[in-house]
Amino acid sequence: MSYNVKNYTEQGGEKTVIGGILEIKEGATVTGLPSIPKAENQADSTATTIADLKSDFNDLLSKLKESGLMEQDESE
Repeated sequence: MSYNVKNYTEQGGEKTVIGGILEIKEGATVTGLPSIPKAENQADSTATTIADLKSDFNDLLSKLKESGLMEQDESE
């Protein structure tokens, strides 16, 4: 009889493979992961015209790009 596991640590402990579900319980901590950047706040739109709404939306896109949450345009 053979048994294959989905989660294992390779010989020497240098690599751990998670092939199943990794569940992190409430109160647990994870270290070593890169932090996720936060975009600058975008105020709620008070636009009353399509042109103003477009401007607000483009401001939001710019903030997402500047924070690294969205790819920059090809031309930039």
